[in-house]
Amino acid sequence: MGKRYFCDYCDRSFQDNLHNRKKHLNGVQHLRAKRVWYDLFRDAAAILQEEQTKKPCRKFLQTGQCDFGSNCRFSHMTEQDLEKLSAQVQGEKRLKELQREGADIPPGTIEDWLDKRAQRLSAAQSNSALPEKPAPFQYPPGWPPVQELPPSLQAPPPGGWPVSPSLQWG
Repeated sequence: MGKRYFCDYCDRSFQDNLHNRKKHLNGVQHLRAKRVWYDLFRDAAAILQEEQTKKPCRKFLQTGQCDFGSNCRFSHMTEQDLEKLSAQVQGEKRLKELQREGADIPPGTIEDWLDKRAQRLSAAQSNSALPEKPAPFQYPPGWPPVQELPPSLQAPPPGGWPVSPSLQWG
């Protein structure tokens, strides 16, 4: 069958030869999939600037869906989405300014995360009607199963193995 090439962007594979690989890498589907992948890592300021220059997509506003999806040349963001994105950009700008000024901003520690998680869990348990406490793990009765070992693997008795008179030195 030969070697196969798997494209991570497109999530498909095909027989690997020069012609097939060139055809795939220059294809519209691959280029679109690659662009969508790299768009996931763009910073919020670039996305906000691009979305503000676009007109709203009428089809998306009317039905909530657009046949073009991420390839649409119109904006699929609502006013609330743009406001959230703008707030995120402002927060990132403030953080960069504080870092430039040399302000000591401690990074989030694991302890902070654990404290916040514990608070969320306690709030969730207080909201639930019956907080369930997991039962401690117990082995089922008869576990582990008792196995009889062959005589060659058994431990010697406390006094040692009995020695037959024919095997004694003497």
